[in-house]
Amino acid sequence: MSEAMWGGRFAKSTDEMINEFQASIGFDKRMYHEDIAGSIAHARMLARCGIISEEDAKAIIAGLKGILADIEAGKFDFSVDLEDIHMNIEKRLTEAIGEAGGRLHTARSRNDQVALDTHLYIRRETVAVQKEIENLQQALVETAEKYRDVIMPGYTHLQRAQPILFAHHLLAYFSMLARDFERFGGVYRRSDIMPLGAGALAGTTFPIDRKFVQEALHFDAIYTNSLDAVSDRDYIMEFLSAASILMVHLSRLSEETILWCSREFSFVELDDAHCTGSSMMPQKKNPDVSELVRGKTGRVIGHLMAMLTTVKGLPLAYNKDLQEDKEGIFDAIDTVKFSLAVYAQLIRGMKVREDVMRRAVTEDFSNATDLADYLVKKGMPFRKAHAVAGTAVHECIERGIYLEDLSYADFKHLSPLFEEDVKEAILPETCVKNRNSLGGTSYEQVDLQVKAAKALLQQANETLKDYEARQKILVD
Repeated sequence: MSEAMWGGRFAKSTDEMINEFQASIGFDKRMYHEDIAGSIAHARMLARCGIISEEDAKAIIAGLKGILADIEAGKFDFSVDLEDIHMNIEKRLTEAIGEAGGRLHTARSRNDQVALDTHLYIRRETVAVQKEIENLQQALVETAEKYRDVIMPGYTHLQRAQPILFAHHLLAYFSMLARDFERFGGVYRRSDIMPLGAGALAGTTFPIDRKFVQEALHFDAIYTNSLDAVSDRDYIMEFLSAASILMVHLSRLSEETILWCSREFSFVELDDAHCTGSSMMPQKKNPDVSELVRGKTGRVIGHLMAMLTTVKGLPLAYNKDLQEDKEGIFDAIDTVKFSLAVYAQLIRGMKVREDVMRRAVTEDFSNATDLADYLVKKGMPFRKAHAVAGTAVHECIERGIYLEDLSYADFKHLSPLFEEDVKEAILPETCVKNRNSLGGTSYEQVDLQVKAAKALLQQANETLKDYEARQKILVD
């Protein structure tokens, strides 16, 4: 007969290679706290419902707390033969307290137990990711305020388009991250549902109190269908989806950072602490952090694709395929938290080359739209004004000069509507100041965006405090 904890039906032990193939302890051991917290709540419920004795429950809880202490002290040896974190803990508990340990699994399956652990873990890590998002948003706001008056070229098609405030550019990423924060709020709500009590798939014959466990573990809701409870991985796919979108945002920021710190742009200089050199070329200062984040984006997207592919053909309820949900989500969590943390440091340590950006917006034609707008305000139809401004640009290119270099006579030759204030109208500062429409790049609008961003950060901070208070796992 097999010695495995589920081995009563088997005449011989599982092949050693199969043991190693199916074991998940190498990665799911990180959920030890969630597993123990869930087991303590389950034991208390069993005693409260009269399913096990109070004495057994006390022994179980004391034993579990001892195991928790051993794990956190590095004194717990995890066994591949016991497959996963659940069996490793239960085996040690039974060894420590005897027969009472064998009663813990009453009215519970590994199917709803692993679902519980994963819900608890994703819920906790979702809040951790949101805190890192908030930290990066704070870094963006701080840097936007620090360089409030710096003007840079805005781009479309990677061609200089119109002058904008550097702060305006940074706050665009703040807005992307704000949506990421909201998306992870949805992940939290979908992971804040308690599956324990679903059993293997059909519930249990014991008179359990699922509401008691829900409240003990601070879940907002309970799964109302036992099949769904053990087979649902929507919240994991949703986490990976939100993580992938977030990493795409960081990858876009990485691409721009890499361009900005290149010699061709020289808009920013990264702190030495966030770069490396070349083993061969002494002059090199490589933006490795940005390149790694850009590269790791594909890794997180890959985990999303793998999870979607794993689940797409599974019949209800539990299938061993679902063990594949963990390595990808664990790696995605680590990758996202790392990427957010290092980017907050990078943004705070970045030096902005105001002089280079200022020169860039005077040595291009990004004020051509403002030249056309000037004529429109004098009464000329926009399409005609567009043509006049285009002719002015063409003439400047032919002469090797810029719009600011045209004389008043040159402007008058292009259109009698031009007056002596035209040169003031096409200065970069004027171009920025006049774009005062809601959400625009003007000094006034950017100040309003900073103010709104600070208010949003305060609101996010309060939300996180509420999440942390509600999702606290009690093992005492």
